[in-house]
Amino acid sequence: MTRKLAARMAGTIVLAAGTVAAFTMPASATVAPAPQAKAATQLEAMQRDFGLTADQAQARLHSEAIANTADRTLRGVLADSFGGSRYDAGLGKLVVGTTDANLADEIRAAGAEPKVVEHSTKQLAGVVDGLNTRQAPQGVTGWYLDSAANSVVVTAAEGAGAAANEFVHSTGVDAQAVHVVESAEAPRILADVIGGNAYTIENSARCSVGFSVEGGFVSAGHCGSQGDSTSTPSGTFAGSSFPGDDYSYVETASGETPRGLVNDYAGGTVSVAGSTEAAEGASICRSGSTSGWHCGTVQAKNQTVNYAEGTVTGLTRTDACAEPGDSGGSWLAGDQAQGVTSGGSGDCTSGGTTYFQPVNEILDAYGLTLITG
Repeated sequence: MTRKLAARMAGTIVLAAGTVAAFTMPASATVAPAPQAKAATQLEAMQRDFGLTADQAQARLHSEAIANTADRTLRGVLADSFGGSRYDAGLGKLVVGTTDANLADEIRAAGAEPKVVEHSTKQLAGVVDGLNTRQAPQGVTGWYLDSAANSVVVTAAEGAGAAANEFVHSTGVDAQAVHVVESAEAPRILADVIGGNAYTIENSARCSVGFSVEGGFVSAGHCGSQGDSTSTPSGTFAGSSFPGDDYSYVETASGETPRGLVNDYAGGTVSVAGSTEAAEGASICRSGSTSGWHCGTVQAKNQTVNYAEGTVTGLTRTDACAEPGDSGGSWLAGDQAQGVTSGGSGDCTSGGTTYFQPVNEILDAYGLTLITG
């Protein structure tokens, strides 16, 4: 696995283990709306967060499952001409970009909508890699590949747009493929939080179990260092990577029984059936003891986030909310494991942006087997 850059940053993003202050409310917020009621199931959370009926939520999950299958197929078929893909809720299908207009019929045959684009995903990923080679200045909060816009978006604090543009040009990447956006976001890792079940690190900080694997469970890397002990469940960090990545593997003690389930904090559990990656634009839900079930959409993949504690690359960006106490917890698309909570900004009253570390990368890094329910 390629070693990721772990540049130390002095920015405004904060990580998520231990005790962390509440999220900063966006500057545009005035009077905060009333807190949302917790949803008992993932389906109820989708109805609440997307304004759907039960039948509409079920129909969306069905069409997204078809889109995810098409996504996997077309990435291989299109190869270097693949220009990104995104689930379009309005169309109820996957929209797939390609730099080769002659492949439009093959995209349609797979049940997706073709879109001719200028840049391939491979080219844009090269831009992301180029940006990752340099330490960004303070005020540049991250960057990600935006399939819908067929560009790389660099986010910067308000007033830091000029510095962000200078940074982009200094790396030598194709600046025409980059779009700088000023944002009030101030991402941070979500400390003292429970996503699945809570666990304690060194009898002090708390984080959340992400997903059970053979021998233990995975969680966020910033929650603990290799060799740190955990309790409830008891175990030891057998591996941890942060910054650069944000994942960890805890090897549990004998007597602990990892199960392929996620706590729904409504008296029940959700079974995990696998780890098929959801397409951009697809719905995704997360569970956390602080804020319960909340859903949103996959906004982008391969997001680089400049936390105050260091840079993390390869995260997935979502518009689902999270709050302190949700760090390390589980992300699901239907019954498919997606990742563990890394950090974000905002809260579940005013809304926010949250990032997760994809679970398949964690499984590959440590040679782990996901336990299914």
